[in-house]
Formats: sequence, structure tokens, C-alpha cells
Amino acid sequence: MLGLYLHVPFCASKCPYCDFYSLAGQTDEDKDRYVQAMLASLHRWSTQLNTTADTVYLGGGTPSLLGAHRLVTLLTAARDAFRVPDTAEITMEANPGDDLDEVLAAFSSVGGNRLSLGVQSVNDKHLHTLGRRHTVLDVDTAVAVTHRAGIENLSFDLMLSTSGQTSADVHAAARRFAEWGARHVSAYLLKIENGTPYAEAPPPLPDEDGAATLYLEAVAALSERGYAQYEISNFAYPGFESRHNLKYWNSQPYLGIGPAAHSFLDGKRLYYPRSLSAFLAGCEPLPEAPDDTVIPESSPEEFVMLRLRLTEGLTETGYRARFGAPMPRAWLEKARALPSHLVITDDVGIRLTPEGFLVSDAILTHIL
Repeated sequence: MLGLYLHVPFCASKCPYCDFYSLAGQTDEDKDRYVQAMLASLHRWSTQLNTTADTVYLGGGTPSLLGAHRLVTLLTAARDAFRVPDTAEITMEANPGDDLDEVLAAFSSVGGNRLSLGVQSVNDKHLHTLGRRHTVLDVDTAVAVTHRAGIENLSFDLMLSTSGQTSADVHAAARRFAEWGARHVSAYLLKIENGTPYAEAPPPLPDEDGAATLYLEAVAALSERGYAQYEISNFAYPGFESRHNLKYWNSQPYLGIGPAAHSFLDGKRLYYPRSLSAFLAGCEPLPEAPDDTVIPESSPEEFVMLRLRLTEGLTETGYRARFGAPMPRAWLEKARALPSHLVITDDVGIRLTPEGFLVSDAILTHIL
């Protein structure tokens, strides 16, 4: 079935490292117009595709800033348009520092069952450096509110390789996440993106070796708390992997609606421009213009690139099911030539170790 992504481009403030498309200072009227534009898009797409979605993901931005009424309106329309079953995974992102009581109760009332909180750190000093609006105490409050709303499936974000971060900080985060009852953790290495305040005035950050050490410490610390790594940056208790995000890495179809949202439909990739005004004006998504000299769309090479993000890796069975042919022997031979602490190659297929994930681009270049 389809994965449905709804991009909500509103934030109370912009973090200095953030390159996602979002806008601060939008009015209630802007949000009303956005919801109306989303409803019109949902209707057009549902008529065109006539299919079912079994995952819905409200990302951003900060989707919870829509407020209870708009959120219920949007999710109800999405569920009706794509015949979303009661068994669907329905996720929303939220900021721990916001007043979430009313909005989470509303989210739960229309089938919302998974919350992604942008915790990022359990050190208040580091949160301030990252430009976050919340404190560690705010996370305590947000978790309690989430449980009161009847939502037990919690996912936390953890930023790695931030200014002043130590291995002790990483282990403290893993411990607190488990105490708070998180079922899923997304642990990302901080990347300085062009056009952000951090790019103009970067803070002192760990060097490449230091970043690698913090990443491997996170893998170990989360594993000790029962979170199994299933993708480069994602960890979960068994059975709580993100069903929506797995669609991206398994080359399954997904529809993204909203400014800057991307889609993968019928083997083709589409995107909406990074412009709220264009979306409100009814713009249609545009085809991505990939450089087919690098990795063609829907090609075996693209499949390899996505599958090797997962700890399951590229399996012989999965490749045959996808392309009706055995995996190229040359790929296996090249993978076997690499050090075993980076790549595991056996009768099942090819998969990367945590150390291999750190140099995955170089490994992909070698294999392909």
C-alpha cells in the first residue's frame, strides 16, 4: 500500500542547523489557507490514484502547531481520501516544549498512534546551543501528556556530533530515552547545511574521528538498552521500526503532499517546490531531474543504494524478487574484497556493519 506524507511547513522558530523547508511567524489565516490547499490536493490525488494508504506521516516543520481543529480536519480528510485502515501507522512530529495536551488528544481521536519528538539531547546546555526551545524537563512533561492521550508508540530524535558532546552524553541520552519509554530512536550526525546560520558561523564541532566515535558509541549505548539498529540512523525495539520510513528504503510507493514534499509513484520521483505561496496557489508537483549517468531511477543500482542503508542489507532473495534475476556476481566479489569489519558478504547477500555505515558512500562507489 501507499505511504502518505503530509508536509507542514510551520515552526515557532528556526533552529540554526535546520535545512528543512519551514517558516516561522505564520498567522492563523496562513494555516487555514494551508489546510484548505491540502484538502484540495488530497482530493485530486485520491481521485487520480484510487488507492489505499497504510502509513500516514505528518512531518515538518512542526505539525502540532496546526492546532487541534485543523489537525482533525486534515487527518480526517486524509483517512477518507486514501481509505486508511484502523491498523495504519499514523505519525506526527512535535516539539517537546510546546503545549501538547489538546493537540495530542485530538491527534489520538482521529487514529494518531505514533509521536516523533525532537528531543535531540538530554543536556540543557547543548539544547541551548542547538537553538532548541525546550528543556529536559519539558520532555518529561511531553511524555506524560503523550501517555495521557493514549499514545504509547514514541520515537525520539538524537543529534550526534554536536558542540561539546561527549560519549557520556550519548550514553545518558540512551538511558533517559529508555526511561521515558521511547520505542524508537533516530540518531543523526549533525551536518552543516548551506544557507543555515550554522554554515555562516559554525560552532566548534568534533572532527571526523570524533564524530565517528560518537556514532559508534550511540550504536552501542542504544543496543545496551534494547534498541536494535535497522538503518544507518534508526533504532527500535523489535516490532517498532518505522513502517512509513521503511517504504523509502524498500523502494515502495509513497505520496508526499505540501511544499518541498517528495513522492515515488510508478517508479518516478516527483517533488513540490520549496514554496508555501506556490502550494497555496495550487501548483502541481514537478518531476525530479536525476542525473542518470550516476544512478538511474528505479535501477538495480538505486535499489542497492537504498537497501544498503538497512542493516538487513541487499539480499539475494530480495534482489531476485525485485528484478527477476540473480544479483550480479561482480558486486559480490567487490564486496568480499572489502574488510570484514566494514562489510559482511555471505550466502544471504551484502550488508554493512556500523563501521561500514560511516563510509557507506565510498563502499557504494567501490561496489557499483
